[in-house]
Amino acid sequence: MDVVAGCSFTSLFGANCQAPQPKDGSVLIQLERTWAQALESHDVDAVSCILAKEFQDADPNGTLHDRAETLAQIPHRRSGKNVLSELDPQVFGDSGYVRGLNTVLDAQGKTLARVRFTDIFAYRGQRWLAVAGQETLLPELKTSEPKKSDSEK
Repeated sequence: MDVVAGCSFTSLFGANCQAPQPKDGSVLIQLERTWAQALESHDVDAVSCILAKEFQDADPNGTLHDRAETLAQIPHRRSGKNVLSELDPQVFGDSGYVRGLNTVLDAQGKTLARVRFTDIFAYRGQRWLAVAGQETLLPELKTSEPKKSDSEK
């Protein structure tokens, strides 16, 4: 989930989450940004508009969470800014996915975590719904160690 910019959740879905969406990758990117922003603001209703009833997520520890568990965790998330990058949407008819990188920053801009994610979407009722997600926690970047040259290895 990037520097979350773009249209507001209401303009993307309408008040009741039912606004029609085109079948293209740019919509999936906007959904990811909206999702990231909703997590930042602990907005359970906004995320519930994105997740399908059968949604399941595999967290970085490999634990599976259904839609209800995922939504219940949102108010308890620690504060942080989600900076999305490397967003790569793919659409195949009525299904699609987005692979990306979420760098979570604290209020001072320090990196708290880097998470590689893949979210899978299904197109139903003229809109995209997330049906599955997978996160992998990436190791910390070591910036204090100089890179070794080939002759030093």
